[in-house]
Amino acid sequence: MIQTLHYRIHEVTAYINWLYFFHAWGFPARFAAIAHIHGCDSCRASWLASFPVGDRAKATEAMQLYKEAQRMLNRLDTEYHVHVRFGLFDCNSDGEDVVIDHSSLSFLRQQKAPYFCLADFIRPVNAEGIRDCIGIFAACADETIEHLYEGEDDYQHLLCQTLADRLAEAATERAHEAIRKFYWGYAPDEQLSIADLHAERFQGIRPAVGYPSLPDQSFNFDLNRLIDFSAIGIRLTENGAMQPHASVSGLMISHPEARYFSIGKIGEDQLRDYARRKHSTPEEIRPFLAANM
Repeated sequence: MIQTLHYRIHEVTAYINWLYFFHAWGFPARFAAIAHIHGCDSCRASWLASFPVGDRAKATEAMQLYKEAQRMLNRLDTEYHVHVRFGLFDCNSDGEDVVIDHSSLSFLRQQKAPYFCLADFIRPVNAEGIRDCIGIFAACADETIEHLYEGEDDYQHLLCQTLADRLAEAATERAHEAIRKFYWGYAPDEQLSIADLHAERFQGIRPAVGYPSLPDQSFNFDLNRLIDFSAIGIRLTENGAMQPHASVSGLMISHPEARYFSIGKIGEDQLRDYARRKHSTPEEIRPFLAANM
């Protein structure tokens, strides 16, 4: 199954994790709480009063930024969208690989305890012939958003860029919820709040390409071959980076004991084995794993 979902801006704004929005603007986490404060003057005044006097100017700045972000989202909602492409594939693991029909995805393994590999959370190929399932996704906001006000208003331009990033992540969050409950359906009775989703209290994991358990950006080429990122307007550069910038890709794994981890440093032996499994050479793969060598 391969599906494409298109969301209006207002359909995903509730899923935005404002902590990362404010982080992009240099605000400590405590100021992101403004996104959860009722918009009336009394509630905002009480929120400001909760800060030490020396922090209130910064809190006022955060409040104003949030108000301007809300106005911008309302303007963007008139003509822009966010898109998610995902595929659900029957599969089994075979060592550090996940075999999907006549294709496979190759993974790295930690070389220090507890020696995790993402393939560990997929049912092995010899498990009585029972198939497992793995999800692959890519999401992006309309590319035009991140170029709005370019060369005209630096502040509004940066605001659009940071919102586009958050919208792509928010669309992924909403789509993953729908996938768990309906499309894949392994958690049909899930009842989680937005805060629960942001805290990743759902069953399974959603590791993204470029993050510690999937550090090899060339993995995007493998995912692209399976679900065709171009269907939602994502292009890959020669080093596997996604354009538009406000894009995210990765995997969905349903195993209830699946967890996030960091691959960390790997040796030359694993680099050679990984390159072999990817039908590549160590020299071609090494630049993608420079931080892990």
